[in-house]
Amino acid sequence: MANTMQFDLVSPERRLASLQVSSVQIPGADGDMTAMPDHSPTITTLRPGVLTVEGPDGTQEYVVSGGFAQISADSLSVLAERAVPRGEMTREHMDEMVAEARQAHEKAKTEDHPNAVDEAAKLLADMVAIGDHIGLPVDSRVPAP
Repeated sequence: MANTMQFDLVSPERRLASLQVSSVQIPGADGDMTAMPDHSPTITTLRPGVLTVEGPDGTQEYVVSGGFAQISADSLSVLAERAVPRGEMTREHMDEMVAEARQAHEKAKTEDHPNAVDEAAKLLADMVAIGDHIGLPVDSRVPAP
């Protein structure tokens, strides 16, 4: 078993990471999971959350709003809908992400798809939870879900 695997994180705006890592904690849509070298091949969707990367140079964290992860024995590729290094995450980023989730929830309520409303409400709740987790709680002007 190798000690590291290739990790790549990209979003539509940019490539955020391409490095060797020992593990990555993934906020999977069906539950959190940790990918390590020699992991079974897996493809999973991401829910909004914090992606934590452990490597020879220490720990790095990225806030992701969703996307996909493809895991193989020697690599992990994450295609994020939106990703921001936790250290670069600002109040403006958080408010914008929550506003987008709120807009999706309001739009879903006008459509005749109950599952879409539930999924949009979950997205909004996840975004609020991320804000609390990273120390950027949702502004009181933004109602909770």
